[in-house]
Amino acid sequence: MKGWMTTTLGKETDLLAGFAFKSAQYTTNDKDMRLLRGDNIIQGCLRWDDVKRWPANETKEYERYRLCEGDVVLAMDRPWVKAGLKHATITCDDLPCLLVQRTARLRGGANLDNSFLKLLIGSSAFTSHVLGAQTGIGVPHISGQQIKDFEFARPPLAEQQRIVGVLDEAFEGLATARANAEKNLHNARALFESHLQAVFTQRGPGWGEKTVKELAAPAKGSIRTGPFGSQLLHSEFVDEGIAVLGIDNAVANEFRWGKSRFITPEKYRQLERYTVHPGDVLITIMGTCGRCAIVPDDIPTAINTKHLCCITLDRKQCLPGYLHLYFLHSPQSQEFLAKHAKGAIMAGLNMGLIQELPVMLPPTRIQGAIVEAATNLFAETQRLTSLYERKLTALEALKKALLHQAFAGEL
Repeated sequence: MKGWMTTTLGKETDLLAGFAFKSAQYTTNDKDMRLLRGDNIIQGCLRWDDVKRWPANETKEYERYRLCEGDVVLAMDRPWVKAGLKHATITCDDLPCLLVQRTARLRGGANLDNSFLKLLIGSSAFTSHVLGAQTGIGVPHISGQQIKDFEFARPPLAEQQRIVGVLDEAFEGLATARANAEKNLHNARALFESHLQAVFTQRGPGWGEKTVKELAAPAKGSIRTGPFGSQLLHSEFVDEGIAVLGIDNAVANEFRWGKSRFITPEKYRQLERYTVHPGDVLITIMGTCGRCAIVPDDIPTAINTKHLCCITLDRKQCLPGYLHLYFLHSPQSQEFLAKHAKGAIMAGLNMGLIQELPVMLPPTRIQGAIVEAATNLFAETQRLTSLYERKLTALEALKKALLHQAFAGEL
């Protein structure tokens, strides 16, 4: 590539690590100077929701650490997390602010355009360098020298500016496409929710109200949790046998086979009263509370645990699919649970609370029609969700491909 030369960030940038401001002097006064810490840096932008500040009358001696528009900043502690590399470019909205220790500021030199530098820091090559260079187990860290050691091919300044122009235009188009896909994804999910809420709020003739306890099958133990304490010890689990269900089996509000534990047939005979049956409604009451699932027809013999409330319904009154939808999507159910679980479902559920949940109930033939319509709408929602998620994945892959081409001189 004509005019391109291999160099390092150390040779081409002015790199500055932040100052160790004393936390005892931090303030929360809006008139004081913002401090940029590693916690404020996320993937491609800054967040100021947990900002610390420095007294305005004590900033003069720290002018060296004052950031400018266009500066590229990088977290040096935990520089990479699952969401990506923690880096950003300073905008006018972020100013004024001072750079704190364990963060780095980079500015392009005479031969390195700052906008090109921003793209370079956001590249997969630089991320790979960081992951290979960082040290520490509890808190991975990258040093200023390790940042400077990053080697890359630098095109002539005019070519850098051309690349930046091409990518800026392409990324603007990608951002618009992403925003549209995300909006459509949100609309697809909102349509499903609004349909069900309309069903449960616009009730027709023949609707009544009963509690979950009144809708349960008349047999003893039709609303139950699993065995407690000494009834089922960890030492009694085996590699295969009768499945013991848990909160991992009610995921995304549908039944899934997760990492089940097992007991022997002999132990099962002692705990047979906790058996779950096809069509039972499971509600998580410990861990992540409020998830709901219906036990499928093809389930082998299994029992539930203390983490699950299992409801066997009187199907002459209430269909499992209807209660599942009502529990998850009706405004009345959510208001009742929020009120009685001290403000939120996550505050905790219990058997008594679930049994007293009032259910607005149409005749079973209408329940069946509601469940069928919701199932069809959910399938269409899932189809659209999958489509838009694939679009988002493709857009991200295209962005990475453009960056790769740019730094390989192929753009």
